[in-house]
Amino acid sequence: MNNSFNTRIWKEAIVGSRRLSNYIWGITTLIGGASFVLAGLSSYFNIELLPLTTTAHLSFIPQGITMMFYGIIASLLSIFLWTTIIFDVGSGYNQFDKLAGLVTVFRFGFPGKNRKIILRYNIQNIVAVQIKIKNGLNPKREIYLKTKDQRKIPITRVGQPLYLFKVEQQAAELAKFLNVLLEKI
Repeated sequence: MNNSFNTRIWKEAIVGSRRLSNYIWGITTLIGGASFVLAGLSSYFNIELLPLTTTAHLSFIPQGITMMFYGIIASLLSIFLWTTIIFDVGSGYNQFDKLAGLVTVFRFGFPGKNRKIILRYNIQNIVAVQIKIKNGLNPKREIYLKTKDQRKIPITRVGQPLYLFKVEQQAAELAKFLNVLLEKI
């Protein structure tokens, strides 16, 4: 996250779908899906559509049709990944403005009526900055804003978890900036 702040305004840029891992998965699923579809078609037409392979000798039912099914599913997944990358779904910013007394959470979604997601909260309604840390196979390191009515507003990006010290440092700086408590949940 890129932070820019002065004594009155703190703005954090949030990275969305345009991450290296999404590009790698998009390319991998596209190549894999197209290869499986071509392998299935090779078995149907009994000709080699893929270089350096011997898939024409496969029987179309059940191997060829199964490969085509998995290839179509992978291709659809690849289209979805590339759509999220093109529209940079999930990107945006968090802005904490002491002068206006507002917290603004802005994110881009998919095209349409709700492409821009803008949430605004009064700074006086924020009572704490909370950190949620879960280690293990699926680690989570998230920062939330806790409001007076006990709502928890997530403000960290989705994707790979940040380093523990960075999450703690960012949460501590934000709590100090907003002059609220720092809690661990």
